[in-house]
Amino acid sequence: MKALIQRVCSAHVAVQDETVGEIARGVLVLLGVERHDDRALAQKLCDKILRYRMFADAEGKMNLSVRDIAGGVLVVSQFTLAADTRSGLRPSFSSGATPEQARELYEYSINYLRQQHAPIATGIFAADMQVHLINDGPVTFLLSV
Repeated sequence: MKALIQRVCSAHVAVQDETVGEIARGVLVLLGVERHDDRALAQKLCDKILRYRMFADAEGKMNLSVRDIAGGVLVVSQFTLAADTRSGLRPSFSSGATPEQARELYEYSINYLRQQHAPIATGIFAADMQVHLINDGPVTFLLSV
């Protein structure tokens, strides 16, 4: 699994011009699922997202996690993160999970995150979404497990 995480001042995701998920200060998570992924990897990645120190402490150092600041987490499915871009000029998606496996692990990840933290907001799996964000910093990290 891969997660592109961005520290945001605010973010929301819309489907057909209707906001379906929204957070204030926190983390936008673009989540990609690959063929070999399972629930254990999903839990490990979710724990890492919640504990990843990307917010400034009182001294301006990145020592605080989204959990520490009680920030929001907006999770959006992102199939293209599973792309192999090492060769050529067109991505290969052969390492991507099937739609059924990806949906199951996406929903599992969201439920797991909701058990660990609040607020959690989401997009809609496999929908055509428009993601709006104010990236704070900008601060962006690619996490994988």
